[in-house]
Amino acid sequence: MEATVREPRQERSRATRRRLLEAAVELLSEAGVAGSTVGAVAERAGVSRGAAQHHFRTREDLFTAALRHMSETRTAELRRRAAALPEGRARTGAVVEMLVDAFSGPEFDAALQLWAAAASDPGLRAHVIPLEEHVGRAAHRAAVELLGADESAPGVRETVQATLDLARGLGLANLLTDDRARRRRIVGQWTRMLERELARTGGRG
Repeated sequence: MEATVREPRQERSRATRRRLLEAAVELLSEAGVAGSTVGAVAERAGVSRGAAQHHFRTREDLFTAALRHMSETRTAELRRRAAALPEGRARTGAVVEMLVDAFSGPEFDAALQLWAAAASDPGLRAHVIPLEEHVGRAAHRAAVELLGADESAPGVRETVQATLDLARGLGLANLLTDDRARRRRIVGQWTRMLERELARTGGRG
């Protein structure tokens, strides 16, 4: 009987935590760090402040968990899209577009707000940097695998990282204005350059 009671309680706790994380992402994207207090997040999630603090003792704990949640959401979406990637000549362009799309939307906007705040907040920075380093390494590994890149060849590792940096930069440029038209031209040009580099080093390009 006790186990039966505990399971719904644990499920309710997980659901509350999930609502808080989703609310934190929404608020960070809309109102930035200053507008994303624990109380505001709790109100958006429809739970009490006490319930929020039960799950996240400090704002830094909440933001760190929200950043991890964003990463997991983006990773799941990348895996879903990766399963449908074409083979052959169209693959490199599809991979680049997929990576560029990963650096857009509310999750990316919220992450940008945390990065900006962490630049001047040592406490927050101590939480954000290790997680972002982990996410960066995972993204790099995924890009290498999806592109079929041979990182033992000189310059290939840097080219893959430049692809990710380009995707992040385009996401940043799109934050304030609709940059889709320019982005399409840049993605097309970068894809052609990347195809030549991968072909030169024995990759899929």
